[in-house]
Amino acid sequence: MLLWIVTGLIILFLVMPILIIIPMSFSSSKYLTFPPPGFSMQWYEEFFESDVWTRSLMNSLQIGIITTVLALILGIMAAQGIHKSDFKGKGLLTDFFMMPMLVPAIIVGVAILRFESDLKINGTITGLVTAHSLLAIPFVIRTVLASLAGLNPNYELAAQNLGATKFQAFMKVTFPIIKPAIFSGAMFAFATSFDEIVVSQFICGIKVKTLPKVMWDGLNQQLDPTITSIAAIMITFITILMIIINAGDIFARPAHVKEEALPDEN
Repeated sequence: MLLWIVTGLIILFLVMPILIIIPMSFSSSKYLTFPPPGFSMQWYEEFFESDVWTRSLMNSLQIGIITTVLALILGIMAAQGIHKSDFKGKGLLTDFFMMPMLVPAIIVGVAILRFESDLKINGTITGLVTAHSLLAIPFVIRTVLASLAGLNPNYELAAQNLGATKFQAFMKVTFPIIKPAIFSGAMFAFATSFDEIVVSQFICGIKVKTLPKVMWDGLNQQLDPTITSIAAIMITFITILMIIINAGDIFARPAHVKEEALPDEN
C-alpha cells in the first residue's frame, strides 16, 4: 500500500505542472494567470483563426511525418548493417551513430546552419527535414538494434534458402518480429522532430517556421496566452496516443489471473 502511495505522489509531482496548463487555456484573462478568473474559449479561437499558428502547425506536422519516414528508412538500414556485420570497432561505430544525441543541441545547430547555408537550403522545408532527421535517426537505430540483438540471423538465411530474396526475407521474417521496435522508433522520431526548438532556431527562416519556434517567439516577445491552448491540445493528443499505444496492456487480463474451470457437463 505504501508503495502505491509513493508512486502516486511521484506521478502527481511529474504531471501536475503539465496539467495546470489545461485550465489556464480556458482562462478569460488576457495574461497567464492561475487559477483562471473565468471561463473563455478565446485562446482556442485565436489559435484556429490565426494563419501564423495554423501554418506553423501544418509545417511541424509535414516536417515530422517526412522526418519519421526518412529516419525509419535510414535507421533500419543502418541497424541491419551493424547487426549483421562483425568487425573490430563495431561498438565504436555504433557510438558514432549516437553522436547527435550526445553532442549539445546548440553545437549541432551551429554546424547544421553552416552546412545548409552552403547548400542554400537553410530556412526551407528540406533544410528542416534534413536537420530533424539527423537528430531522429539515432533513436531509430537504438530501438531497432535492441530488438535485433535477440533475433537469430538463421531465420533470414532459412527463408533465403527457400527461395526468398533478401528483401522478401526481411519483410516476411524480420519485420514482423521487430515491428514493435520500429513503431517505437517512429514515435521517438516524430516526437523529436515535432518538439525540436534549439536546432530549429538556427534553421527556420522567415517563411517557414515550426510550431515550437512560433511558441518560443510568442513567449519571448509578448507572452502570448495562445500558447496555453496549443499546449492543452498537444497534451490531450499525446495522452490519447499513449492510451491507444498501451491499450493492450491496459485492458489485457492480468497474467496471474487463471481462467475459471469450465463446468463439468456431467
